[in-house]
Amino acid sequence: MARLHVMERSHAQAVMDDLHDALGRRLAVSSLAPCPVEFTAALVRLCATQSCGKCTPCRVGLRALDDLLQDVLEGRADDGTLELIEQTARTIYLSSDCAIGFEAGEMALTAIQGFRDDFEHHVHERSCGFEQRAEQAPCVSGCPAHVDIPGYVSLVEEGRYTDAVKLIRKDNPLPLVCGLVCEHPCEMHCRRGMVDDPLNILALKRFATEHMECDYRPWFAPETHKRVAVVGGGPAGLSCAYYLAIMGHKVTIFEQRRHLGGMLRYGIPSYRLPRERLQSEIDWILDCGIDVELGHPVDGDSLARLREEYDAVYLAIGAHSDKKLGLEGEDAPGVESAVRMLRAIGDDEMPDLTGQRVVVIGGGNVAMDVARSSVRLGAEKVSIVYRRRICDMTAQDAEIAGAQAEGCEVLELTAPLSIATGDDGRVRGVVVQPQIIGEPRRGRPAPRASEEPERVVPCDRVYVAIGQEIDSADFERGGIQCRWGRILTDPDGSVPGFEGLFCGGDCQTGPATVIRAINAGKVAAANIDHYLGFDHKVGIDCELPTLKLRGLHQCGRCELKEREAGERTKDWELVERGLTCEEAHQEAGRCLRCDHFGYGAFRGGRIEQW
Repeated sequence: MARLHVMERSHAQAVMDDLHDALGRRLAVSSLAPCPVEFTAALVRLCATQSCGKCTPCRVGLRALDDLLQDVLEGRADDGTLELIEQTARTIYLSSDCAIGFEAGEMALTAIQGFRDDFEHHVHERSCGFEQRAEQAPCVSGCPAHVDIPGYVSLVEEGRYTDAVKLIRKDNPLPLVCGLVCEHPCEMHCRRGMVDDPLNILALKRFATEHMECDYRPWFAPETHKRVAVVGGGPAGLSCAYYLAIMGHKVTIFEQRRHLGGMLRYGIPSYRLPRERLQSEIDWILDCGIDVELGHPVDGDSLARLREEYDAVYLAIGAHSDKKLGLEGEDAPGVESAVRMLRAIGDDEMPDLTGQRVVVIGGGNVAMDVARSSVRLGAEKVSIVYRRRICDMTAQDAEIAGAQAEGCEVLELTAPLSIATGDDGRVRGVVVQPQIIGEPRRGRPAPRASEEPERVVPCDRVYVAIGQEIDSADFERGGIQCRWGRILTDPDGSVPGFEGLFCGGDCQTGPATVIRAINAGKVAAANIDHYLGFDHKVGIDCELPTLKLRGLHQCGRCELKEREAGERTKDWELVERGLTCEEAHQEAGRCLRCDHFGYGAFRGGRIEQW
């Protein structure tokens, strides 16, 4: 008999690992629909199966907690039951020996406190009161603009690309833009992720726009003779202007810069969003009869004049101001704002960084854009300084990987302390303090200074990319209510105390994603139309394909390929290549058609008009 054995993966362990993987995939896409009480009960029961049985709070407490939750679900509970659930969960959390118990107790405690109204509804009404978007497929519910994703995916599979774009534009007038730079939250909810990998929705949207059989013009409602001013030509302003125009209103966009596009042009480099493609999509929108006044800033005084001249005004000024570090030496020559650098590039004013060492401070998409742009502008070395870990960065994983592939160095757990300057007063480096990750604050592990000594990261140029702010001071002086620089609005987007004035996008929510800005413009258009005394509807302008019944088949996800790093850093051409026809049709065929199977199947799973 051998004393020791080589560890081998048994058949039972292999099966268990597969089940764990399947459970993980299911949980990853389950955030939209489940009843909170039922979901909590399922989690508690799962945790109970993991108990080793050593400590009583975990072994006995989780089973007792499961019984109490079942009483709620089956209509046997009262208000005292809810108090007992909370007490039991807290006891398990505070007294269990290990993470199996105290993490389970904490999850249950979070649920009973966070979903108290839903628990009480179960007790008093003997039913679930959780609002479910059962009429929509998960991907549609997960899209801020509620684009009919299964519909246009089925049209791509049929080879009807123009119709696919028509369907997208029912809810999103910038399909090409979103096909290139959308953060695609829809894919997080795609049920295909339960099978293998989520559908590549982003790539299919791009494919449809790049392969349209012909151009088309949208349907227009009769003229209303109402005039609307849109202040700001970013995604929110453009979206609002488009929908108001097709509703028959006369729209004028007032933009303070040389070009329309907002952060699409002045915040996203052309290697991600080519200027000519952006402009073509903007021109298509403007051809709907929209007037534009460029180089026309609007402050508090001019806003008052617009309100007198127009029947309604929509504020969509975005968030274009930069945040300061507040460090010694920040005002030294060579320390610049990332926002201003990208703005200059947007106006085709390229900084010359040839042979320079560049430090970018920040960890978001803007920081990655500045770093990758610096490489293309001739920088000798580019370092990204970030006080947290790479996994804590708010930038998309693909952007981080792209920056690293192009030679950018990421200095994680490195906090800037001050700007070091030379005898001439110019920047010569960034003084940094190494960090160690610690306890969570505001949902993320927070760093603190480690025992390692301070050091200097030598550089010739520093770009600060730690966030953006809203330039709302002029409007605030005019009496418009703001909080933390954000313009306060009523739920319909109207500005309290200012008749006919609406607001939306980044200046109302704070810096957000392109698709959220587009949705803000769509919502504003509907509410402005209602304010003007109309009830125009925007609906489906094409016939959807007949559903194809086919069995489930395993198939991997088609990913976009990128140009070789050494080649793409020499120009500003698009980095990612699109799907081939073969790849697009295969990818579209992976759709599970949740609009027909599952929640809301009896309605076709779609909103045909808004």
